[in-house]
Amino acid sequence: LQGIFVLGLPYALLHSGYSGLLLIVLAAALCCYTGKILIACLYEENEDGQLIRERDTYEDIANACCKNLSPRLGGIVVNVTQVVELIMTCILYLVISGNLLSQSFPYVPVTEKTWSVIAFVTLLPCVFIRTLKIVSKLSQLCSLVHFIIVLVVMIYCLTQIHRWSWAKFRLSIEFEDFLVAVGVIIFSYTSQIFLPTLEGNMKNPEEFRFMLNWTHFFACILKTTFALTAFLTWGEETKEVITDNLPSFLKTLVNLCLLTKALLSYPLPFFAATEIVYSCISKGNHSNYRFPLLALSVRGSFLLLTLLVAMFTPHFALLMGLSGSVTGAAMTFLLPSLFHLILKWKKLSFLEKCADISVFILGFLCSFAGIVCSIKGLPEVFE
Repeated sequence: LQGIFVLGLPYALLHSGYSGLLLIVLAAALCCYTGKILIACLYEENEDGQLIRERDTYEDIANACCKNLSPRLGGIVVNVTQVVELIMTCILYLVISGNLLSQSFPYVPVTEKTWSVIAFVTLLPCVFIRTLKIVSKLSQLCSLVHFIIVLVVMIYCLTQIHRWSWAKFRLSIEFEDFLVAVGVIIFSYTSQIFLPTLEGNMKNPEEFRFMLNWTHFFACILKTTFALTAFLTWGEETKEVITDNLPSFLKTLVNLCLLTKALLSYPLPFFAATEIVYSCISKGNHSNYRFPLLALSVRGSFLLLTLLVAMFTPHFALLMGLSGSVTGAAMTFLLPSLFHLILKWKKLSFLEKCADISVFILGFLCSFAGIVCSIKGLPEVFE
């Protein structure tokens, strides 16, 4: 999903001007920070002052924060939020796959929904994925395809360097357009849902902070360079997805690469969502898979659910925007900062407390603004 948002970054610069460049850097720093404090919530100090990993998942952190109210309330809220966001992401991949296939083969007499079904068939083996290792290998291929897409776009932009002009940047921006840019930029960095599992599966978990710093640093450099070169090339003609600006001979190639990326990206959120649900149903026995038929049923049901929603939900883009504003901002900013404040309050310095509170307020404002914009778009959609 992040790769799809990256392709929208030049469009974000169109609506945010020079402030968009600052936002890309700021979003990287904030998302890196919330990732660190989220992982910090997994650990507690023992009597010797050593950090011990007492919690394994986002759910465990939430339950620890809400134990005085209800032992499982926090976990239920987090699990529902996670599953909604992950399933919405899977559905979006199916919708995008159908759209890309339709654009790539316009002369084939097949509807976009039929193309989505064809894409769905290629994803059926996801039912049999049982370990994160397989998902990680598919994610590596996904990253390679994403690199090829970015490389093709940037090489084309460099051949058009004679068209570049800093005058294309806007100094005055409209507030609603700016909010659109903020949403695209922030959600191009979100990965907090996967971080507890990722850190827990690392051979050297002590290197997690080092890894997070460098990945966000390089992501920031890549996204800034990509967005800047593409926007300087097309200026006011920049489209929502930058690949639509490419000439036809490149557009088909890039669309097929995007299709490959979407299909390779699907297993990660699908695996994460089914693991959450299966662990809740089997009451913690999911690691041993003592109920293989149950696990298979959960995965099969979720796979079918993503297809049905992709096929029959009208105005899905608006629904995705609304759910993203609620679940995305909550999982990325609101909950990590809130949990960190609750669990570590006595050990935090004044500046750390101020930082967490500031991030929480920022997340709330982003979520609220996104909800308002989505609701305002309802009349236009139904007209």
